[in-house]
Amino acid sequence: MNMILTSATTPDEYIACLAGWQKSFAEALRDTVHATAPELQERLKLGHLVYINNGPVLIIRAEPTRVLFAFFRGKRLWHIEPRLKPGGKYELATLELRPDTPLLRETVVQLVEEAARLNLAVGDPTKASR
Repeated sequence: MNMILTSATTPDEYIACLAGWQKSFAEALRDTVHATAPELQERLKLGHLVYINNGPVLIIRAEPTRVLFAFFRGKRLWHIEPRLKPGGKYELATLELRPDTPLLRETVVQLVEEAARLNLAVGDPTKASR
């Protein structure tokens, strides 16, 4: 799948470039991440939102048919959200969101809290030994 390409250079511009349900989902996820873990640094990297603290923690990425909510230590979060699909480097796992995907705010809060905690406890997932 291709991400939604934008001319954005900041996280605010990225959200402003989105439309429809993708914008609504991305805004809701972003707002919840900020409220849950304000210590996470938000950056626009490789065309999507990346949240960092002691290495990358999570990603919000809008695509034409879905929004991806991915966690660098997502394989350790299945007990919170069993729909996370493993893939990519590190312990990455991704939740694919479509217009009709149910997702409780409480679940997002638990995922973000645990993902941030894991980065502090275990370290930068991009530097973990394999």
